[in-house]
Amino acid sequence: MTDLVFFYGTLMSGFKRPGRSRIDPKLTAVGRGSIQATLFDLGIYPAAIPASDGRVLGEVHRMTDVDGVLAALDEIEGYRASQPDASLYTRVETPVTFDDGHVAPAWAYFYNAPLGRAQRIESGDYLEHLKVKR
Repeated sequence: MTDLVFFYGTLMSGFKRPGRSRIDPKLTAVGRGSIQATLFDLGIYPAAIPASDGRVLGEVHRMTDVDGVLAALDEIEGYRASQPDASLYTRVETPVTFDDGHVAPAWAYFYNAPLGRAQRIESGDYLEHLKVKR
């Protein structure tokens, strides 16, 4: 099991997402990278959906307390391991391609509910999307 986690939305550094502050002491930033997925704007946060033809940019952190951090993130993201189909997001170990080209597995949360009329973020970069949106 990997000790890396990939953030692509409001859990990234710089956002004041409730719950993030309590896990910050257990996270160490290790770099930026991307996962194979498509990104959508749900209004208050983004949603990534696995897709072989898409790329979502984000940041990777190493967890010093894997079980504790994942339990906190599961709560934040609405993921219940006992009921993955009923969860808002699902947690999946997925390959991350770092900016330097190396690949490593990391935990990522993928949206697991209807997208409705959510706008696709073509760039796959939530931070860039917010700048353009303003």
